[in-house]
Amino acid sequence: MVNLIIKEGASDLHLSSGRNPIIRIAGNLIPLVKNPILTPENIKGFLGIFLSPENKELLEKDKDVDFSYSMTNTRFRGNAFYRQGEISIALRLIPKAIRTLAELNLPPILESFTRKRQGFFLVVGPIGQGKTTTLATLINLINETRSEHILTIEDPIEYIFESKRSVIDQREVRLDTPDFHDALIAMFREDIDVCMVGEMRDIDTIGTAVTAAETGHLIFSTLHTNNAAQTINRIIDSFPSGQQEQIRIQLAGSLTGIFSQRLIPRVSGGLVPAYELLINNNAVSNLIRERRVHEIQTVIETGSEEGMVDINRSLAELVRSGEITVESAYMNSANPKTLERLI
Repeated sequence: MVNLIIKEGASDLHLSSGRNPIIRIAGNLIPLVKNPILTPENIKGFLGIFLSPENKELLEKDKDVDFSYSMTNTRFRGNAFYRQGEISIALRLIPKAIRTLAELNLPPILESFTRKRQGFFLVVGPIGQGKTTTLATLINLINETRSEHILTIEDPIEYIFESKRSVIDQREVRLDTPDFHDALIAMFREDIDVCMVGEMRDIDTIGTAVTAAETGHLIFSTLHTNNAAQTINRIIDSFPSGQQEQIRIQLAGSLTGIFSQRLIPRVSGGLVPAYELLINNNAVSNLIRERRVHEIQTVIETGSEEGMVDINRSLAELVRSGEITVESAYMNSANPKTLERLI
């Protein structure tokens, strides 16, 4: 069944009893009506293939579980979960080859963040918008060009890295470490130069990651936020009021940049990214310290000479080049009036 994802050029596969298998191609869900409707026995059989005994126990205990599954030259990230007393499975294809920035249609300036010696860089956006793929590309750039000790902390491990100029150790939550925070704490004793944290899930993880970025480590991570300003506010607001001033000051000093991306249906087929890039400069640092985060969008819009990218300009360029429709651009713009002036 998992071969269907590869055969059909899909990104995801959904398996639920009482339904045909469903795949996602270029953002659209497509039922495979030529395949039989799945039964509870079918789903039980898939679970026997995909889940380790430990993950089966977690599924019963927590009613959902993340997992990874590998077959020849292919890897999948999955989640099994209960719905109305029955189990469903969602699988996402993780390509074996880690693509370049050019292959992903991402801006070359992102490479500059891989040359930093320390700092905190975030890739943000809704679920399913390519954040993990972008992070993998940035980590692989460091792997190919620098001699560093790189750590990844993931739940589950997605892309498998082959050590090149760097040494890469990958740790999976529950399998290799109890959680993200414990792995980050241990990092300080493991002679780590660069760390990729799969997801910032709690204040302990966020606080430790920011501290690590202050103390000579280069940290990459993700958040499910929509833009740079929202990301900064989310990080600060996740802390109790008595700690917010401290994290505000730490973030102002350690942040290197925030990259927000969306995958948009391409006119010619497939998906193409639109993006926003915030680069932390003196003006941005001051706005964070002075609680004027709402003004950061203006800095992005006027900072193109420094390499910053406003998502409306990114969308407008995709429309002008014929990559996406005007309708798709408006659907992905937080400020359609500004976009209208650019198209």
